[in-house]
Amino acid sequence: MPTGLDGIFKPRSIAVIGASTKKGTIGREILHNLIDSEFNGKVFPVNPKAHVIHSIKCYSTILDVPDAVDLAIIIVPRDHVAPALEQCGEKGVKGVVVISAGFKETGKEGAQKEKELLKIVRKYDLRMIGPNCFGVLNTDPDHSMNATFSKTKPLIGPIGFMSQSGALGEAILGYAKELNLGFSMFASVGNKADISGNELLEYWRDDPRTDIILIYLEDFGDPREFTRIARGITRSKPIVAVKAGRTDAGARAVSSHTGALAELDVGADALFDQCGVLRVTSIDELFDIAKALSTQPLPRGNRVAVITNAGGPGILATDALVNLGIDMATFEEKTLKNLRDNLPSAAAINNPVDVIASGGPDAYRMAVDTVLSDKNVDGVIVIFVPPIVVSHREVIDAIIEVIGKHKNTKTVLGCFMTEPSGVAGSEEFIKHKIPIYNYPESAAKAMSLLVRYRNWIDRPVGEVVSFDVDRERVKDIIDTVIKTGRRTILGEDALGILAAYGIRIAQSINAKTRQEIKNVDSQLGFPVIMKIDDPNITHKTDVGGVSADLRTKTEVLEAFRAMKKRFGGPGRDFAGVTIQELIKGGRETIIGMSQDPSFGPLMMFGLGGIYVEVMKDVAFKIHPVTDYDAEEMIKSIKSYPLLIGFRGAPAVDLKVLEETILRLSQLVNDFPQLESFDVNPFIVTPKAETSKAVDARFVLKKNDKGES
Repeated sequence: MPTGLDGIFKPRSIAVIGASTKKGTIGREILHNLIDSEFNGKVFPVNPKAHVIHSIKCYSTILDVPDAVDLAIIIVPRDHVAPALEQCGEKGVKGVVVISAGFKETGKEGAQKEKELLKIVRKYDLRMIGPNCFGVLNTDPDHSMNATFSKTKPLIGPIGFMSQSGALGEAILGYAKELNLGFSMFASVGNKADISGNELLEYWRDDPRTDIILIYLEDFGDPREFTRIARGITRSKPIVAVKAGRTDAGARAVSSHTGALAELDVGADALFDQCGVLRVTSIDELFDIAKALSTQPLPRGNRVAVITNAGGPGILATDALVNLGIDMATFEEKTLKNLRDNLPSAAAINNPVDVIASGGPDAYRMAVDTVLSDKNVDGVIVIFVPPIVVSHREVIDAIIEVIGKHKNTKTVLGCFMTEPSGVAGSEEFIKHKIPIYNYPESAAKAMSLLVRYRNWIDRPVGEVVSFDVDRERVKDIIDTVIKTGRRTILGEDALGILAAYGIRIAQSINAKTRQEIKNVDSQLGFPVIMKIDDPNITHKTDVGGVSADLRTKTEVLEAFRAMKKRFGGPGRDFAGVTIQELIKGGRETIIGMSQDPSFGPLMMFGLGGIYVEVMKDVAFKIHPVTDYDAEEMIKSIKSYPLLIGFRGAPAVDLKVLEETILRLSQLVNDFPQLESFDVNPFIVTPKAETSKAVDARFVLKKNDKGES
């Protein structure tokens, strides 16, 4: 037998260890499903207390089975799993699926039991799914294996589904059948003690029967490996994921803007985005997009039209599309003329098109045909609210007829707003591979995900850029700080790190006495800004440690006097001040990094200064960042219009922003001892030479002893 996971998904013989004579038990249902699915191989029930189960000879142990066994399904109490697994190894079994629970998910004792299973698996070179899982299936007629305890007989189709939750298994299979969605393979991976979700992705990447991959995740296991694998798959096969749980990346570093903002589930979002995985928030959305992906061509562009017979649903669809970043298509003049000439005067002919409640099959036929023929339209959502005055069956037939005429040229999604039981005849849409949604918002979300996936396929790969930098200077700064027992790098040292990596910094001088600032005008010019130079003060503005826009030497001296009075005095060592050139005519941005325990370094970009705490308009990417990632980070923030010129304001130099992000990404790669940093603000102006970092803060990781 070929190596890999074929022993799990393409066995020639299966032993059910823990098969039961009692109906309704897991051991009985799995055996029954194997028989009912007409598994194309041999099945051996194993139970020392029975001679025959389901009219099949039963064996006391797997060692008593006279034939070779490729796959064993284990359904016995937890403490009996390890002995059964040991016997599987002795028998030469290729793969095992451990349904039994009571392992890592139950605590320390269960985790230790799970480690024992893994030792046996490694000892005999077995492959194992589980423990604590729902089973696996393969609908390929050459195998026809349903090794789950589902009551639902799955349909054959193009979807590979991986679920980390066994409890969702029954619901997933049942819901998919209701929607007429079929599977190529299904796997409930449970605790992922041996076979991980990453391995399943690789297996399905090469499976010709799997065109779409759906996954329910609770944790990634190895996020970087997931990224590598998924990025290689999504250019040819879409992956759609529901990810449960939230990261606590920022809980350890609340003093860091980047760390605090990363408390949100940004790590998973960034990972999915960078490897082309479509993330959804629910099982409903998962199947909504699966319906569209499995039946419709991807839209060629971002322009969508809506056709409806009721104004409200049309507005709801329009709002949802626009909020999801989709453009409402602008019709050609000939489209508008045809709609105007053939619809009632009360009808709305601009997008969204409203054929009004009296619009029957002829109105829908004409409107759908005309809109689909418009070269400015990439996708259409057809909404139908069945009124009393028209035959809904005739409308359905008319819509299907026209879509068939334009088959596979443009993306078409349907929305039928009616009672939960549905509209008689709507099953014809499913038959003709036209996905139907109950609400306009659901159709809009599915359309937006199709557009996003098309954008991913068209997206440049990007490359990690390397610059000529002064690593030794940064190493010296970090070594010096470590020797002092500190973990935080501020002020002159922090700006020195940036300068060593080719990032322009605002010119400054440090002073503890009036004498040291007497030449401030010749050294920096005016205006300047003065800040207390105390490493123990993180947010200087909050404690009156900043005096801005000082325009004369007199103002500088007065600000120095006030600063010394506030932070010095009897019994207090005055730390001194930093006087810095004031950068004007630019936008304050923040560029940061925070280490996430699961995903590693998260790079951040957003609007900077004090506004980062208020607006939280930031974008994250997982390190390392490519040139295209840097460009995307900048363009993805909501305040991007402020950077490219708003109400006549000059646009800033975006290239210097991209380069700065890439240089800092290289810094993260060169110095893994960095726990986090904020370059805040980096003031970007219309010219690269006047765009400079004003302040920065670096935090070093603790060692194993909790020391710097």
